[in-house]
Amino acid sequence: MTVSSSKYAPLEGHLRTISWAEVPMSFAEIERIIRDKLPASARKHRPWWSNNPSNSVITKAWLNAGYKTARVDMDAERLMFIKDEAEMLPLASSESGPDSTKTDRHPMFDCMKGTVTIADDVDLTQPAMPEWAEMIENPKLYNE
Repeated sequence: MTVSSSKYAPLEGHLRTISWAEVPMSFAEIERIIRDKLPASARKHRPWWSNNPSNSVITKAWLNAGYKTARVDMDAERLMFIKDEAEMLPLASSESGPDSTKTDRHPMFDCMKGTVTIADDVDLTQPAMPEWAEMIENPKLYNE
């Protein structure tokens, strides 16, 4: 996908170079990136920051870069660009069955699979501290 040729193309290009899932940005930072002032409506009307592509030209810039806006704070003049989940690449998986590429799961699902090992002699159903087991077996000792 090529970067658009609008006034907001520098913002699109900047967001394309970032691989973060969340990109915090102030209105002033956006103005530095586009080398121009945002229109007054950007500071007055929350809908100006909506993700509706027919709302404004700048919306297409962040949508084309694979981001959506979130947590717009009009008073602090800050917002968060969130990576659109549809644009995120699926994580590599050791499984190669049809279930390994389910799209209804979060991309981080199973990312730690196989990294935790529990020793054979550990009983996960037992309390972690011996005192807890005693409290369960003899509750009157601790409630008097």
